[in-house]
Amino acid sequence: MGSFKLGKMTLGGLFKQPETIQYPVQTKTPPPGLKGHVANDVANCILCGICQKRCPCGAITVDKPGRTWTIDRFRCVQCGSCVRECPKDCLTMEPSYAPPAAKKHVDAFEVPDAKKTA
Repeated sequence: MGSFKLGKMTLGGLFKQPETIQYPVQTKTPPPGLKGHVANDVANCILCGICQKRCPCGAITVDKPGRTWTIDRFRCVQCGSCVRECPKDCLTMEPSYAPPAAKKHVDAFEVPDAKKTA
């Protein structure tokens, strides 16, 4: 009886599409509800540092004198705490997979000076 089930699965697998994909070449469509990764709209960022304080794993670093905002994507757990706490709504969760990386790196963004109007 068990061999009949095994034969049915084997023959059925010959006529189906494969379950796996060639990842770097082909990408799956992201499922609904995927958190994705943190993206920063640096034009609206005021370097307040609230996202750095709220990050539970310390993945975000804000350097106000140097005007840089950095995130270590390997430390980020995609919890969304920084996105919820941002007062200017410049942080968002982009629902896409992060590209594959061969080694650890930190994404650094230069924040331009806000032009003060009189």
